[in-house]
Amino acid sequence: MLNVPPPAFPAPRSQQRAAGSSRSKVPLKPGRSLMDWIRLTKSGKDLAGLKGRLIEVTEDELAKHNKKEDCWICIRGLVYNVTPYMEYHPGGEDELMQAAGTDGTDLFDQVHRWVNYESMLKECLVGRMALKPVAVPKEISSISEEKKQLNGMLPEKKLLGVSAKDLTPSYDWFQTDGLITVVIYTKQKDMNAELVIVDCQDKRLRGEIIVNEHSYVLEVDLDHEVEDFFINIAEKIGKVEIILKKKDNVHWKMLGQPLESHNTFIKRKNRGLFYRKCKLVSKTEVTHDTKLFCFMLPKSTCFQVPAGQHVYLKQIIAGTEVVKPYTPLLPFLPLNFKEPSCHDSANIYLMIKIYSCGLFTQALDHLQIGDCISISNPEGNFKKSQVQALEDLFFLAAGTGFTPMVKLLNFALTEVSSLRTAKLIFFNKTEDDILWRNQLEQLALKDERSSKGLDG
Repeated sequence: MLNVPPPAFPAPRSQQRAAGSSRSKVPLKPGRSLMDWIRLTKSGKDLAGLKGRLIEVTEDELAKHNKKEDCWICIRGLVYNVTPYMEYHPGGEDELMQAAGTDGTDLFDQVHRWVNYESMLKECLVGRMALKPVAVPKEISSISEEKKQLNGMLPEKKLLGVSAKDLTPSYDWFQTDGLITVVIYTKQKDMNAELVIVDCQDKRLRGEIIVNEHSYVLEVDLDHEVEDFFINIAEKIGKVEIILKKKDNVHWKMLGQPLESHNTFIKRKNRGLFYRKCKLVSKTEVTHDTKLFCFMLPKSTCFQVPAGQHVYLKQIIAGTEVVKPYTPLLPFLPLNFKEPSCHDSANIYLMIKIYSCGLFTQALDHLQIGDCISISNPEGNFKKSQVQALEDLFFLAAGTGFTPMVKLLNFALTEVSSLRTAKLIFFNKTEDDILWRNQLEQLALKDERSSKGLDG
């Protein structure tokens, strides 16, 4: 049976995650929805309890506010009075109380790093944590090195300990009359397109390479404008080339100016989410309350969403930034598994249930063709190697929890040569709620390895 790590697949807090999770949502009292919380933050009430003042908070002071009726929490150096938010928290009061009077950053990152707490809790801001005196190490690299013109390879940052230099990717660049070629040496074998994410817009180039639990980012404001770009990957030697087509055939004196995250190699969980605007190109009804959305990536963006990974959608609703995770799937269930299916790298498909009282899904449903929404880089730790050698594979899904299974099912039937059977047990309220029922029935008939169990 497939053993999938619950924190990563499906996405935490996703509507596609089974309700049996230890961190499932709790019933909220009437008048305590997300929309109600947004209204409260706009009401002008003193939610922080300091009459508009911001204070510097010591550890001792923070520790005093550790009760439900007086609860402060620190997240990334900022302290919030979450007392008024207690009854609005989807995870319940007990979950918030785990971080009461303490630094809750680690706990927050484990559960919902993607949530924009700064927007949600801005009216609850108490102040900033007081800084502790820190001894400065004798050997510290000069920031001036980072500010040098990028006309070649920069010194590698030692972010992972003694052996970091051996593991950290590096880069170089060169040019012809019409092209700029940026070469990233990943120092990894079996590099592939699912591990490379590139955005190039408005003279800003951002390339991210995924290396196991870490990521390397190259991010610069380019010296000149470019018209287009494409990517070459030498998979066996781990070399990635980002080839930029110059808008004007001029000689570049340097690649550009480095941005804050440039030339960094850190754990993925410590790197902020990166978003780009994606356009809605189609919206198709799947069942009476579920629709298939197709969003087109900008021409300036190139990435693929691997099986078992998710993206975050971000939208401003009533002046507040709201973020939700969803797992992309294929536009249909393939029935021919003789060869790997051709990847649609231009579009992201999301199957989403529209809830009558759902703030975010209602906003999605009201999007018109041509409207845009922000979509993040892929996230998740699921690895295909977890199913690569299996003979029997069992899927358990309920409702839209079926969507994370689509790419994984396609991968298993296409590329897992040892697979003998793949069984899907699919729970739904009624038969009318079964997603892609006809396609599933066709697959069960066409491929002898596949079988289904549809429970209405």
